[in-house]
Parts: sequence; structure tokens; C-alpha cells
Amino acid sequence: MPREIITIQVGQCGNQIGMEFWKQLCLEHGIGKDGLLEDFATQGGDRKDVFFYQADDQHYIPRALLMDLEPRVINGIQNSEYRNLYNHENIFVSDHGGGAGNNWASGYHQGEQVVDDIMDMVDREADGSDSLEGFVLCHSIAGGTGSGMGSYLLETLNDRYSKKLVQTYSVFPNQMETSDVVVQPYNSLLTLKRLTLNADCVVVLDNTALNRIAVERLHLTNPTFAQTNSLVSTVMSASTTTLRYPGYMNNDLVGLLASLIPTPRCHFLMTGYTPLTVERQVNMIRKTTVLDVMRRLLQTKNIMVSSYARTKEASQAKYISILNIIQGDVDPTQVHESLQRIRERKLVNFIEWGPASIQVALSRKSPYIQTTHRVSGLMLANHTSIRHLFSKCLGQYEKLRKKQAFLDNYRKFPMFAVRS
Repeated sequence: MPREIITIQVGQCGNQIGMEFWKQLCLEHGIGKDGLLEDFATQGGDRKDVFFYQADDQHYIPRALLMDLEPRVINGIQNSEYRNLYNHENIFVSDHGGGAGNNWASGYHQGEQVVDDIMDMVDREADGSDSLEGFVLCHSIAGGTGSGMGSYLLETLNDRYSKKLVQTYSVFPNQMETSDVVVQPYNSLLTLKRLTLNADCVVVLDNTALNRIAVERLHLTNPTFAQTNSLVSTVMSASTTTLRYPGYMNNDLVGLLASLIPTPRCHFLMTGYTPLTVERQVNMIRKTTVLDVMRRLLQTKNIMVSSYARTKEASQAKYISILNIIQGDVDPTQVHESLQRIRERKLVNFIEWGPASIQVALSRKSPYIQTTHRVSGLMLANHTSIRHLFSKCLGQYEKLRKKQAFLDNYRKFPMFAVRS
């Protein structure tokens, strides 16, 4: 039975990474830019209906809602070669088109005002599903629309669809560069509260780590947004392969997340991927075995949360749970031998208060994409070092809050108005 997932893209960042995600899914399923199945895509065995549905004219339409408070990015998508892929009834742009001005309160307030229109779109997609499993939200935590409007949507979804899973791909700001958004710490903290209370799983996409990986591992001097978004789309598509190419386990979202999240609040996951490549780059890794892939996934330089590699306390940080999704033509005995080697060499430190094991899910690769490596792997990990990322966000917030800086920008809105 289908277990459909509705993708909600909010704000500039959410729509940009969402666009890359759909490009990747189209390539993997042999779907053309106009939504029609390519002539060569005849092998079958995949489940397109998790993320797509078929229209009356046989076009495959993403179960996606695109929304923003300013039109630039969505206009770009509508004028791109993928313009006929989406259902245009599922695109929402605010009438005034002025955006949220990088202000969480503005995004939240505007989300409140247009919630009826947005939830009509969500309800329509949900009603068109046979067995809806949940929602995936793509957004940034630092700006105005993705953080503020995204927060309001999280609360509303949690209220209206309380039995459905809500997973987010949340982009954290680059901590190593001076941001042009001075109120970024306020926006981040306000969004983190909603992610903690209203999401079932948060996949943390840390811009600091993505840039570090692009520079150190891929040897890109000045990585562009397109290149870092390409890394993000790789992680997003790899994390959904077991849903789209079902095997004997992890065929739905709840099965995927159950082993990773021991307690409801402990749901912030970090990711690692190997071998990493971007377009037009010579592949640095020539040979891949299951052991090589699993060993590289545990190395800090491949992990997409910067605090893990950079903090002095990294040696004390421990894994809570790990799920490795291995793609390719793999013999299960190779997985067993690799896990045995990792245990013998004590390559992984687990927490003392939980069962210590690495879960491994095997997945087929798309037959329509030719890759130079035989085996690739994604790690989804629950790790105690994620707290250092939160500490940075909190530290930056406290610096601004002590000075009472920029609070007037928020007090203009009813939620933060000073009551006499």
C-alpha cells in the first residue's frame, strides 16, 4: 500500500533545495522535465507514488507545495525548464510580494493571516492520497519566511494532522561568516523551539559544515549555492531511497526513524555521505567497498554538522543511534563482516544508556543514473555533539538579547507587543 509523503517548501532556501531535490528524483525515476516518463524508464520496481502522483494526462506531478512571501525564487522555478512539472494550484506567493524582511515575527504573522489558503492546498493534497504517512518541510531557520511562516505551519500541521509524521530538512546558518541578517540569532532560536515541540524528526543541514566539506573534501575554492544545494539534494534523495526502492525493511518513514529516535525530543539528526562528488568534478575515490563506505561515514570530515569536527569536546561526544543506508549491488554478508570489523576496532563510541548498534538498510540504486562508484552510503546519526550547534545559536542570541538589540522589529507584531 502506498505511504504518501507531501513535501512543503517554504521561503527562498526551502524552495531552492526543494527544486534540487525534485530534479534528483526525476533523474532517478526516469521522469522528464515536463513530468512524462522517459522512453527508457521501463524497468519498474520503484515506488514513484510516494512522492509523485499521476495526472489524467499521465504526467507525474510532485506531491509538493511551494510557498513564499516574495516571488523571486518561485518565479525562477516557474520560468525554468521544470515549469510544467508542478501543479500550479499548489504554488502560493503572497499578494503584496514584499517578503518577511528577514524577520521571524513578520513571517509568523503573515503565515497566520494566509493559513486558510495554505491549509486548503494541504488538505487537497492529503485528500488525494490513499494512505498519507506524513509531511516533509524544507526551510531555513535563519531568515524570515522559512523560519517564521515555517514555524506557524509546523504548529498548524501538528494540530490538524496530529497522527501524521512531520520530518523537516532544516538549513542552519553559516557560523563562520558574518551574516547580512543581523537578527539571525532571534530567528534561529524562535524556530528551534517549534522544531523541538512540533516536528517528529529534524535533519540538520549545517551551512558551516557544507561549506567546509566543499572546500576541504571537494577542493572548491568558493563553493556556490548551487554546489552546496547539490550536496543537500544528494542527502535528501539518499535518505528516501528505501521508501522509493523498497526492500525487506525501512519501507516507510516511521520504520526509518523508529531506530534513530529513542525519545521524542531527541530527534535532531546529522548526516554523512560518501563518496561525495559535484558536477564536472573528477571523482577522487576510485574504489568503494562496503567496509570503505561505512568507515568513511564515521569519519568527522564527511559529517555535515560542523560542531562535530571542530569542538574540543568532540572526543567526549557519543553516538546515540546510527542508520547507514547503503546503495548499490551489495551482498549482506559484506555488511555483516564490515560491522564486525568496526566493532573489533572500536571505531564508534555509543552512549551508555541505550542499545549500541549500527542499523544498516540496503537499497537499490537507480538504474537510470550511471555512477563511477559501485557502492555509496548515507549515514543518519543521532549524536550528542549536536548540542554544540545549539550552544552557538544560544550564545549568539544571548549577546543580542543582553543589549536589547533590534527588539523593536519584533514588537511591531501582536505576538511580541508589549502589554501595558
